[in-house]
Amino acid sequence: MALKTASVLAFERKLDPSDALFSSGQWSDRDHGESWPAVIVREKSVRGTISHRFSAKDQDPAKLDDSIQSPNLQAVDVATLPYVHDTLRVRFTLRVLDGAGVPAACNSVDYQARLNAIVEHYASKVGFAVLARRYAHNLANGRFLWRNRVGAEQVEVRARYLIHDDKASPCWTFNSHNFSLRNFDEPAPAAPALQELAQVIEQGLSGSAVLLEVVAYARVGDGQEVYPSQELILDRGNKKGRKSKTLYSLGSVAALHSQKIGNALRTIDTWYPDDGASPMGPIAIEPYGSVTTQGKAYRQPRMKADFYTLLSEWVLNGRPPSEENQHFVMAMLIRGGVFGEKDS
Repeated sequence: MALKTASVLAFERKLDPSDALFSSGQWSDRDHGESWPAVIVREKSVRGTISHRFSAKDQDPAKLDDSIQSPNLQAVDVATLPYVHDTLRVRFTLRVLDGAGVPAACNSVDYQARLNAIVEHYASKVGFAVLARRYAHNLANGRFLWRNRVGAEQVEVRARYLIHDDKASPCWTFNSHNFSLRNFDEPAPAAPALQELAQVIEQGLSGSAVLLEVVAYARVGDGQEVYPSQELILDRGNKKGRKSKTLYSLGSVAALHSQKIGNALRTIDTWYPDDGASPMGPIAIEPYGSVTTQGKAYRQPRMKADFYTLLSEWVLNGRPPSEENQHFVMAMLIRGGVFGEKDS
């Protein structure tokens, strides 16, 4: 009987970041960042102008004048540095869990045996070093700061390996501006520290779970706005009088969603099919290579480059993909998700 994909097949994520909290201080005092005060999310009201695109039927000059004269009152959340601080501090912890590629749930013994065999083959013949190196690169380059990285005068990332009793091992420090967001070329002076950090991540993925503390400092200027995650409010009900933008906070402290941190760390896929017309650089590990900002999926099933096709060919038909796509498939299993196939 031909082997079929298990109908119950799920993987837990193996890179598990916490939410990231914001605090602020002076760049020259970042060695004492743990005592910096929190950045608070507050509300402010503004009177905006009408600037949205009008439909053709609403472009009558009289109606347009009436609309322009109507106040566009808005209440929004905002987070800014105080005028005595020039630097944003962003801190989170990152658990790297062992058992990469091992399903958390699988209802087919035969399928799991075949899957275990390919994962063990990958771990022994290829290894997690390439993936660990790219995850480390995305810690060092501060990609997880998202918009807070843009225009920052200086960005520094510090990572340290927390032992179980919370005693800290050596701290790795990176000048993030020396790292590119478009490729994984590493600056020579940072290579030894990056290698050590990557080895810790590789150790976590391949056998012994580890816990890292990651702290980033971005010198953006006193009084400047900073950018925590924005909340998605699905049901706003009556829009009148409600805030048009709600920022994420933990006890009023501005914060980034853990999901947003995770998305930045797994932005390592450079192995997707590309016509070369407009090089995109790394994209996040997603089953179809989706990039929502472009409204485009780079790993189309018709190109047999999507995760489900590659995994099925590898497990069911014994045809391993190229080594680059083996990295992609394993990175998808590290990302986690539910990948079972419904019975037809």
